[in-house]
Amino acid sequence: MNEEIKDQELPEEVVIDQDELDDEVAPVQYDISTYGADYTVDGLIKRLQKGDIFIPDFQRDYVWNQAEASRLVESLLLGLPIPGVFLAKEGDINKLLIIDGQQRLKSLQFFYEGFFNPKEDQKTKRVFKLTKVQKRFEGLTYDRLDENDRIKLDDSIIHATIVKQETPNDENTSIYHVFERLNNGGKKLTPQEIRTAIYYGRLNDMVQRLNVYKDWRDTFGPVNVRLKDQELILRFLASYYYSAKYQKPMVEFLNKFNKKNRNAEEAFITAAEQLFKTTITTIKNSIGKSAFRPTGVINVSVFEAVSVGVAKLIAKNKVIDTHKLVEAHRKLMSNVDFQKAVSSGTSDEPVFILRHKLADQYFSEI
Repeated sequence: MNEEIKDQELPEEVVIDQDELDDEVAPVQYDISTYGADYTVDGLIKRLQKGDIFIPDFQRDYVWNQAEASRLVESLLLGLPIPGVFLAKEGDINKLLIIDGQQRLKSLQFFYEGFFNPKEDQKTKRVFKLTKVQKRFEGLTYDRLDENDRIKLDDSIIHATIVKQETPNDENTSIYHVFERLNNGGKKLTPQEIRTAIYYGRLNDMVQRLNVYKDWRDTFGPVNVRLKDQELILRFLASYYYSAKYQKPMVEFLNKFNKKNRNAEEAFITAAEQLFKTTITTIKNSIGKSAFRPTGVINVSVFEAVSVGVAKLIAKNKVIDTHKLVEAHRKLMSNVDFQKAVSSGTSDEPVFILRHKLADQYFSEI
């Protein structure tokens, strides 16, 4: 963890990802059912505390100050309405994922539990007293509220819109798009930030473990605060295991892979984790940091083709001659068709296929 913190203090690595220029929207339609539910504040807090309503480990950071959170509580104490929340229900499980409204819900949870934003105040444990509100509420905690006010707060209603994808039932990626559209204010979330928020599970846990793997950090560089390094790991896995299913846009290809394998069997997780580690270590110890940097900075398409190509050799239990690998990599980087396939139209299906075909061709000489 200390190494990770140090990395965050360093300048971020420049990453070239031509796919980000692809503004094509995935050609898919969804049948989504929505229904409303009115929850009491007391009921919402109990569900949050039990985990029945789930806030992912990664979502937009809690950014409200104590005065803003206090004003929300005051609105309910005064009988004023507040905006509703959006929750997502997946499959037949009864747990609900917060896709919009976590600032409001966490503010209420902090007030009920007595400490403001405890994640940031683990040492000081700042007591949550209402501030910059009407005089009769100023300085009060939940426990010190007048009984009538406490009951009024407990019984206040917050409306929830609950969404559930009905079809297509094999690729539930609609929640990604709902989340993206509802969270487009302020600093726009990156695709990987959204995936990490909504596709929580064993696969994303593994990606986060791999992201602190020393040879990966040595190869990629400092930790990327917008999770681009984690997205590259996901891209490696998707391109290795699902390359035959590739369809543009790349963002949706990664969404589908992440969603389908979010809680994959342990055997798959273990094998995938070991394959990535062995691949990165092999590349680091032979080609070095230049493996994915044809122009001095990381090129995402080069990373994808080279890493997957080397992984295929490793999967065959082939003994890799370091000198031959370096030479094959040099020839691949010099190939004009490969250079085009990693510099323009990179998300197009024929271009994706071509760069992997060329990587396989040159690495097969090892």
